[in-house]
Amino acid sequence: MTAFKSEFLHTLNERGFIHQCSDPEGLDQLFCNETVTAYTGYDCTAPSVHVGNLVSMMMLHWLQKTGHRPIALMGGGTTMVGDPSGRDETRQLLTPEKIQSNKESIREIFSNLLTFGDGAKDAIQADNADWLLKLNYIEMLRDVGSKFSINQMLARDAVRLRLEREQPLSFIEFNYMILQAYDYTVLNKEYGCRLQMGGSDQWGNILSGIDLCRRMNGTETFALTTPLITKSDGSKMGKSVDGAIWLRGDMYSPYDYWQFWRNTGDADVGRFLKLYTTMPIDEIKRLEALEGNELNEAKKILATEATALIHGRAAAEQASETARKTFEEGQGSAANLPSVDITASDLETGIGILSAFVTAGLAKSNGDARRSIKGGALKLNDKPVSSDSLTLTQADLNDDGVIKLSMGKKKHVLLKVI
Repeated sequence: MTAFKSEFLHTLNERGFIHQCSDPEGLDQLFCNETVTAYTGYDCTAPSVHVGNLVSMMMLHWLQKTGHRPIALMGGGTTMVGDPSGRDETRQLLTPEKIQSNKESIREIFSNLLTFGDGAKDAIQADNADWLLKLNYIEMLRDVGSKFSINQMLARDAVRLRLEREQPLSFIEFNYMILQAYDYTVLNKEYGCRLQMGGSDQWGNILSGIDLCRRMNGTETFALTTPLITKSDGSKMGKSVDGAIWLRGDMYSPYDYWQFWRNTGDADVGRFLKLYTTMPIDEIKRLEALEGNELNEAKKILATEATALIHGRAAAEQASETARKTFEEGQGSAANLPSVDITASDLETGIGILSAFVTAGLAKSNGDARRSIKGGALKLNDKPVSSDSLTLTQADLNDDGVIKLSMGKKKHVLLKVI
């Protein structure tokens, strides 16, 4: 393990964030001597970022916490192109209106981890649409494109792997690394940004940015990437059977988010505590040394601390208490479970049991719900569903005035009458 002198790099190294660094000694010295401005970029392909983005977001958090200035760069411009990194297919191109909507939605999430303002160390939210959309194509080719070697571009993993697999790569995607590199030069010139951070799949793009900063601005800049975060079973972090683990509460509820972390594998507890919470290292070492049932308590702490960072302490503690009542005390509906609104007229006409589970998001289709019923996985008000022809009516409302639907032991949704 490299012995970093600067607090920021020491913290990242100790907590498992560092995978590649373009010049470890030079960057460490920079952090020891100056207040450093660094950035990570986020394209606006959805209304929310997800758990897979959280590692780089935590790097920005630690950057600010150790006295430096973070830039969260929104990709309002690059989203119109699409990043080919780590993909075998072309991204769907979004309309400018959808990109703007997604951008505004994503911005809200960062305020949970960063302090924004006008101070020297306050975080900045920039948008590359502000400069990319103003570029003149011929000037871009002359002033920026001339600094790139096609040979090097073809050798970058994002391009090379796509070509080796004989997957289509559009010309617009091929330009992505040029635009990302140009972002670095703009942030370097406008804000004195000296470091770009990102996932390991961005290594080639960031190196291109370092080279372009040297050629266009005459400045030395740095690259730092995180490892690809996978679970101990080899599956990709941030994905579940049902899709992405979104960081917006209206897309993935705080309760479900808490449960996601509570279900962490035993071998991942210590590593995830270091990456996804701000707990002291000594306390994390104590927790990861626990075994058996005691390790489950460490998982609950992980769930609560990780949820508090994104959704706030009150929501995290509420989710923890809801889980405790639901699983440990067996208290039926637990009013704070995720819910779906229905109307009284829905119950008057009757809701098919298959349709109910699909509406609740506990089954992907009627066929999926039917198979789950046959397998004994679905429950209605804590009792197994025995028939796929059941119809839900007013008579199915429990004492709390809701209908509780369950998938297995850990997924529950309430149908609430509005």
